[in-house]
Amino acid sequence: MSSLTVAIIGRPNTGKSTLFNRLVGKRLAIVDDTPGVTRDWQEAPARIGPLEFIAIDTAGLEEAAATSLEGRMRQQTEAVLARADVALFVVDARTGITPLDRHFADLLRRSGKPVVLVANKAEGRQGTSGVAEAHALGLGTPIPMSAEHGEGLVDLYDAIAPYAEDKGEPEEPPGGPLKLAIVGRPNVGKSTLVNRLIGEDRLLVGPEAGITRDAIPVDWTWKDRPIRLVDTAGMRRKARVEQKLEKLAVTDTLQSIRLAEVVVLVLDGLVGLDRQDLIIADLAVQEGRVLIVVVNKWDAVEDRAVALRAIEDRLQTGLSQMRGVPVVTMSAETGRHVERLMPTVLAQYERWNRRISTAKVNKFLEAAIEKHPPPAVRGRRLKLRYATQVSARPPTIALFTSKPTALPEDYVRYLGNGFREAFDMPGIPVRILLRKPDNPYDSDG
Repeated sequence: MSSLTVAIIGRPNTGKSTLFNRLVGKRLAIVDDTPGVTRDWQEAPARIGPLEFIAIDTAGLEEAAATSLEGRMRQQTEAVLARADVALFVVDARTGITPLDRHFADLLRRSGKPVVLVANKAEGRQGTSGVAEAHALGLGTPIPMSAEHGEGLVDLYDAIAPYAEDKGEPEEPPGGPLKLAIVGRPNVGKSTLVNRLIGEDRLLVGPEAGITRDAIPVDWTWKDRPIRLVDTAGMRRKARVEQKLEKLAVTDTLQSIRLAEVVVLVLDGLVGLDRQDLIIADLAVQEGRVLIVVVNKWDAVEDRAVALRAIEDRLQTGLSQMRGVPVVTMSAETGRHVERLMPTVLAQYERWNRRISTAKVNKFLEAAIEKHPPPAVRGRRLKLRYATQVSARPPTIALFTSKPTALPEDYVRYLGNGFREAFDMPGIPVRILLRKPDNPYDSDG
């Protein structure tokens, strides 16, 4: 796993090397008031509290011919920028914003790299006007700092932390077959669907409800992809579960959902989506599993447009915390449109395994807050500091906020639905864990 790389960039004599030394915790870069002391870039492990990264000190950016010493120094700096994950653009708050600062601010903006604007030497009254002036660069809110005195590091931590993503490879699904549970109420055609998928009469079927008693695993291969299908006993309402044998079957079904990766909820198209179906669907969602709804016996439905709209509307209201669950209509008995199911399963499974970079997650968060700010608590607006994806299967986001317990559930739901929409994850369960930021100086991590 490679570390976050942070390039310190700016015109000469803004205090870049002083900031570099402060972050790496030792005097590695030569510091002097003479402009242009740093000619070659150097890198070293750096940290602010628990946040660890690679810091790169660069030569001061100057306008010069490409063949001159200054021009070659600038080329080196641009090469560093290309490999960095985020740039700290350092300006001198005492001097104020110069034409050269504006010129290189434009260059950084065109690079497309994330930029954190640092107004250094901001201690005392002399730096106040320079900090205010730095807003005009169009690179966001400047962070007032004194690298020499170590002031402003907490704000710098908050600005860099969102980019401290896990930069390893995307999370690989574990080995072995994809685990697919077929669930639903009795007599909706679950076993018929399994038999149709595998191309043989592997499971006993018939018009009588409740033929399947056990959760039966069936190993199968679809287009070279190993699949473990599990046909489960039909789940009825708790009040109707009277016989001991059926109670055991329902327990087995619940366990199958928990152990599955993808849950296919089969409905009877002639009956539609009822309360018990929603309970099963909600259980799959709460377990963080991929959910796909199959509407079976579709060939027997007369007004299909009305029936499909009713099912989709019921899903929308019954699973408001998770929009976009795929609905596949078919007839398992005749085989019509059964071929639509597995491509949908694989597409949703890939989304379920996806990781989104921290930078992209925070860009989404900023847009979501701008569109719909979090509510105020006791007259003060809740501050959402940053977010990062901490795991996949299902995608799980850690959201750092000043008052985790005060953020309403409907706002968390708004963020979850927005996340799904922003990153093309319709119907994928997204978990948002609310966290309070630790003081970066309280941790040894």
